[in-house]
Amino acid sequence: MAVSFAQIYDKTKKNYMKNHGISTLHQILLALRFYALGTMLVSVADFIGVSIASASRIVSDVSKAIARLYSNFVVLQNHTQQEFYNIARFPRVHGVIDGTHILIQSPNSNVGEEFRNRKGAFSINVQVVCNCKLVFLNVVARWPGSTHDATIFNHSDLKDYCEQGRLGNRWLLGDSGYPCTPYLLTPLLNPNTPSEQSYNEAHIKTRNTIERCIGVWKRRFPILSLKMRLKLENMQSVIIATAVLHNIARTMNLDEIEPEISIPETTQEENVIVNDNSPILNMSERQLLINNYFNV
Repeated sequence: MAVSFAQIYDKTKKNYMKNHGISTLHQILLALRFYALGTMLVSVADFIGVSIASASRIVSDVSKAIARLYSNFVVLQNHTQQEFYNIARFPRVHGVIDGTHILIQSPNSNVGEEFRNRKGAFSINVQVVCNCKLVFLNVVARWPGSTHDATIFNHSDLKDYCEQGRLGNRWLLGDSGYPCTPYLLTPLLNPNTPSEQSYNEAHIKTRNTIERCIGVWKRRFPILSLKMRLKLENMQSVIIATAVLHNIARTMNLDEIEPEISIPETTQEENVIVNDNSPILNMSERQLLINNYFNV
């Protein structure tokens, strides 16, 4: 899937870009500068000598154009199970899933409060899944910050994909903010035996991959770590566009040193499903795995 900037440029220009009296190349460069600096639009407008209004339209058009390439560069197919296993000997892992909050300005609408997350800030809660090489397999960027990770997953195409058995005998790994299912394994809240503790340790170490992936993504595009000041639909396009560009960079080995992410010993209490009403059958899949692979 290795591609060059020239290929992105050609696809973008051919299929989606509008003419603002500025070359396609300069429009793309303006948007990339906006993603990389995470500053106000006035800063990138001055970069090529356009008005703030023009810069806003250009960022919108370029972001939507790149976001439309999502299906070309963000796919659920994954062949890194062995690499996942090598981390902590956790078998048959297809990917790791988590939610991450992207800070935004307060939406000026009657649903604005829905975007206020539990920490009191306005955000979009983005569902992300990655493989062992820190490449995104799935990104969902349309839910308000007050939405729980499990709710996003339960209403996603990814869940339908899993319910149809298309993961085969593989699993996703998620934290305790998700219900435990036959295809999405979560850590034990109260591990009692050495085998259960071994399972939890392997689960946490392997799941740390998604924290590293998010860290690389946000470090590459600081706009994701600062408060975005765009229209809601444009913010969603920026998130997807940067995910596409992240995958391109990963497959082209453009990263330098990856950030070190500390591995928590316990799951954050505020993100735990306390009353998990999952059927016992769902738990038995996890217990069978513990008995077969982590029996100490």
